[in-house]
Amino acid sequence: MDVLITTGVLAGWSYGVINTFFPQLGTEGFGYMEVAIGILAFVLLGKFIEETIRRKSAAAIRKLLELQPTAARILKDGKEVEVSIDEIQVGDVLVVKPGEKIPTDGVVVAGYSSVDEKIITGESIPVEKTVGSEVIGATINKTGVLKVKATKVGEDTALMQIVHLVEEAQASNAPIQRFADRVVGYFVPAVFAAAAIAFTYWLFTDGFTKAFLVLLAILLIACPCALGIATPTAILAGVGKGAEFGVLLRGGEYVENARKLTTVIFDKTGTLTKGEPSVTDITAFAGYKESDVLMLAAISEKVSEHPLAEAIMKAANEAKLKIPDADSFEAIPGHGVKASYKNKQILFGNRRLMAANGITIPRQVEEKLARFEEQGKTAMILAVDGKIVGVIAVMDTPKENAAEAIKELKGMGLEIAMLTGDNETTAKAIAKQLGIDTVIANVLPWQKADVIKKLQSEGKVVAMVGDGVNDAPALAQADIGIAIGSGTDIAKETGGIVLIKDELRDVARGIKLSNATMRKIKQNLFWAFIYNIIAIPVAAVGLLSPIIAAGAMAFSSLFVVSNSATLKLLKL
Repeated sequence: MDVLITTGVLAGWSYGVINTFFPQLGTEGFGYMEVAIGILAFVLLGKFIEETIRRKSAAAIRKLLELQPTAARILKDGKEVEVSIDEIQVGDVLVVKPGEKIPTDGVVVAGYSSVDEKIITGESIPVEKTVGSEVIGATINKTGVLKVKATKVGEDTALMQIVHLVEEAQASNAPIQRFADRVVGYFVPAVFAAAAIAFTYWLFTDGFTKAFLVLLAILLIACPCALGIATPTAILAGVGKGAEFGVLLRGGEYVENARKLTTVIFDKTGTLTKGEPSVTDITAFAGYKESDVLMLAAISEKVSEHPLAEAIMKAANEAKLKIPDADSFEAIPGHGVKASYKNKQILFGNRRLMAANGITIPRQVEEKLARFEEQGKTAMILAVDGKIVGVIAVMDTPKENAAEAIKELKGMGLEIAMLTGDNETTAKAIAKQLGIDTVIANVLPWQKADVIKKLQSEGKVVAMVGDGVNDAPALAQADIGIAIGSGTDIAKETGGIVLIKDELRDVARGIKLSNATMRKIKQNLFWAFIYNIIAIPVAAVGLLSPIIAAGAMAFSSLFVVSNSATLKLLKL
């Protein structure tokens, strides 16, 4: 393509020089230098759009690397020494305080805390860590001080594995652009052959001036400006249209894959669900009311820093309850809390807490607990003065319109699946509520991309919808990555489609818009090729002057731009 463009530019410029300095050799009085400039302007516009898209894609890697802390505290001879992250060696013992990021992958050798791993695993509820628990670099320590022995450093950490997977999956080009380049590879020699034959014919039948004008007309009319901007102008128009609905298209490769799409895979936490635990059920026993159960639970959790306590307090605030302070409070790691209020002894936690305090769980309470757990909910037991009076269930609940979005995608003939790092029970419970038939659970971040690869090897064209760092490799590996706009910047940068409004129904809009954009690209390429097939013979027989040829070339480019602009009229 560049060869033909260069030849057309040089030919137009050369004839302009001849007309300027040797006017006696010219016959039409046109300069043609402006033709050369016009050709370059159209081509550079397309190149600029293409390069802008490519440059934005590279930002994903930078944002991934920014997640890693830059410094860490190492225990040396019983003292804490601050060092650069690059100085950590396998076997070093790190001290991680509440609110800090864990510097590298390791195992806990002392301390107890809960760690927010959502950024890596997608698990919405922080995971309790005790001696012997594995921790992942870049995750956030929430409550207690941990001493962590480094087991993986540098390139071997989970975060760096994610970085490399994103790099690998992003190194690809749009197949339709490669197809156009291959066609031009045959088209250019054909144009030169036609120009040479026509020049030779007219040179011997009508002289050099006629022969040169025919040669110039062929080169100008064949200049593939329309071919060069066919894809980027359609994408630009598609992006503009999508922005009206909060749907951002980020490149031709993803747009092209939309028409072949067979499967849409959703991440669970933060994508299909809200990403934070909420109270879903309150059951009262022993003559207590549900409001009494919530009140006593909130009193016991008021000063707790546990994430589930936040869900309890949020529910109490929504119920407009005024929560007094407990007379005493004690957090029991891995069990729950113990509190007292107006001479009442309150226990709120799991089965282990009840057993440790000699409280037997009645059959009806056990049945209720089992039912909640089957639904993927975290159930907490409330006991007052040694007697169980209530159960509160907490769960990361589905987003509004999630079920409607799934139904619409199914109506488009697409297969829907859920891919999550969460446990299978919770995942299946959410999937059942939303009408999703296929669930792939307990999948680590670097395994998500492998799941996508396996589906692709089976001939499926896969779209991945996600919002977190843990989704980045899968978003990049998928034929179309669809990132939720409220998610992390990395997810947005690796997604081929970004849903700015965090509206799951926009997944279908994004796919429909991609299909419409692809149709425009195909129409543009068809016009560009057909135009040349018809115009070149007309120029070769001497029926087109160079200035008309240049105008026709400009018109073909204008047609492509105008056709792309009709995407603005699309109804989504």
